[in-house]
Amino acid sequence: MALQLEKFFDAQTMSVHIREGVHAMAKKGKPGDWTFTQVSEKQLSAEAVETMASEIIEAAQSRTDSFIDIDRAGSTIAQVGRYRIVILRPPFSDGWEITAVRPVKTLKLSDYELSEKLKSRIAEQAEGILIAGAPGMGKSTFSQALATYFAEQSKIVKTVEAPRDLVVPDSVTQLALSRGSPEEVHDILLLSRPDYSLFDEMRNFKDFELFADLRLAGVGMVGVVHGTNPMDAIQRFIGKLDLGVIPHVIDTVVFIKNGTIAKCLAIKMEVKVPSGMTEADLARPIVVISDFETNKPVAEIYSYGEETVVVPVTEQKATGAKRLAAESIKRVFRQIVDHVDVEVVSDNKAIVSVPEKFIPQIIGAGGKRIQQLEEELGISLEVREHTGKGKRESAPSTGSNIPFQMTTKGKTLIFSVPVAYVEKDIHLYAGNELVGTFNVDNHGNVYIKKNSGLGKAVLDAYHGGAKLRFVGA
Repeated sequence: MALQLEKFFDAQTMSVHIREGVHAMAKKGKPGDWTFTQVSEKQLSAEAVETMASEIIEAAQSRTDSFIDIDRAGSTIAQVGRYRIVILRPPFSDGWEITAVRPVKTLKLSDYELSEKLKSRIAEQAEGILIAGAPGMGKSTFSQALATYFAEQSKIVKTVEAPRDLVVPDSVTQLALSRGSPEEVHDILLLSRPDYSLFDEMRNFKDFELFADLRLAGVGMVGVVHGTNPMDAIQRFIGKLDLGVIPHVIDTVVFIKNGTIAKCLAIKMEVKVPSGMTEADLARPIVVISDFETNKPVAEIYSYGEETVVVPVTEQKATGAKRLAAESIKRVFRQIVDHVDVEVVSDNKAIVSVPEKFIPQIIGAGGKRIQQLEEELGISLEVREHTGKGKRESAPSTGSNIPFQMTTKGKTLIFSVPVAYVEKDIHLYAGNELVGTFNVDNHGNVYIKKNSGLGKAVLDAYHGGAKLRFVGA
């Protein structure tokens, strides 16, 4: 038997909102793109709304696909088929009210535009996933798709909901937190040993505590939280967990907006100097939050005195002085490596990114080589692995070719150019590819070590038949 409530729904209706004394209204459309529409011809009386409420409760108690999740003096939450229904009654509310929500569309994970990197993370590594977003943006739809995906991968999946409203395969067990205690849910999940547990709508301290406890026990966890941006979701854990525990509980944050994945963040722990600080003795354990796709840091969380602070990491445009400093540092490092990126983050510190294989050579035994470079350049250097996969930098070949002579002395290549270029920058090309930019010394020479990455690149190009040439910078 159909409910009176169902006459207000059509194929595009997401939810229906009924209240005594006003017209019935409905949200029609999809998450992030909907309209609020009147769906009853006349205002509904208190008696009409109460009759609908009684009909819903009777159906929830008698139908096999329905149940009453929470029943209190002033409110009732029921699941009737695909409808999640909330009933409010006086004196708890100032009038009879019914809100019914129904999934408009069930999606699979393949329906979302996931990058290959994120697909790999979900399939192989992510075991502490946080799904965040504002109400009505599609968090539950994505979590359903994720639960279905794990179930199709022959994983044992259970959900923890309050109330139960997710549409998941029959193989997924849905637990009602409102019908049991956190301790009972904890015991059940640990004893039944699911591969993944999906915790829908985490709200209070006990929810977060239960989520963290199960994750640290080795259960793969997916949590759903409200948040207007992805950082809000992470900050919900601050104060509820020790700072050092957070990266062990959540490693991936997926932010849903308008039914799509708007942002994905990765979380890890590092011991480093906070961004914006330069003194080495300020190094401390820091929770680094970075953009999952680009690996660029977006925020850092660390203890400062007795407080835990969340500091955004902003990318500042380089000033003229910083650009000149970066070029000077690049010139020095190009004597050692064939590809280097330099970011001058402050007057006292620069971040140098080089291929991983050159890092030990740059640091040197006991850190002596990097210390010498810092003294030579007059700036603190932080060496990182270069994650780019492109070729060496290219630059326009402008100006006339500069005559030169190439000689070797021991393990060094010496390029001699006219004295007119003394103390000036010149570009070295191998064919049409820029090898590097060098500053000519007082004697009109440029020196490159044969066994350096740059030296090997020059020799390989030379022996391969490429024409070496210098051009004014």
